[in-house]
Amino acid sequence: MTDAAVRAGAERTDALLAIDPALAPPSALAPLMRRGEKPGFVVEDMTDVDAFGPNGVDLPDSPLYLIQAPDRGDEFENASPAEALEAITAGGRSPLLLTEGLLWVLQVPEILERNHCFMTIGSRIRKASGQLDSRTPALWISGGTGRDGTTRRDAPKLGWCWWNNRHTWLGIASAGGRTVG
Repeated sequence: MTDAAVRAGAERTDALLAIDPALAPPSALAPLMRRGEKPGFVVEDMTDVDAFGPNGVDLPDSPLYLIQAPDRGDEFENASPAEALEAITAGGRSPLLLTEGLLWVLQVPEILERNHCFMTIGSRIRKASGQLDSRTPALWISGGTGRDGTTRRDAPKLGWCWWNNRHTWLGIASAGGRTVG
C-alpha cells in the first residue's frame, strides 16, 4: 500500500486510497474504525454484511485505486437513497461503496460526525430473484441503545437503512471519480 500511495501522490488531500471490495470485506474493516477508544462494529442483524457489493458502480481494474473528491452528502440529509441516487448521478458523481465509506472513516475519522453521518448506497445485495434487497448500508455513531448496548455508546457503527426511508442525520456519500494513480 505504501508504494501505491507514493505512486498516487502521497501529498494529495483530494483523494482517498481504496481497496478492491473483494480484498477487504466490510466485516474485517468495521472493527478497525475508532472513535476515541471505542472500536467500530457491525449491527447484529447484518450477518450478511459482506454480501453488499458494488451495484451500478464501475471500479478500476486494480486492487488499489483512488476515490476522487469524496463527499459525505450532507445535502441529502432527509432524502431517501432512491431520491439521492438520481441527483448524484445527474451531477456526474457516483455513489460511494460500503468498503469505500469504511476506508474513508479509517483514513479521516472525523468524517463520521454525530448527527452528520452517511449512507453508502453504491453497495447493495441482489437477491436470487434478481430484485435488490431493500436495505442500504450506512455508517453512523452508536447511541448505545437497544442491542448496541451502553458499552458501545459513541462507537462507529455499520448498520443499514431501508432504501426508501429518509433520515435527517444521514447524508448519502458519493465520489467524484475513481482512478488508478
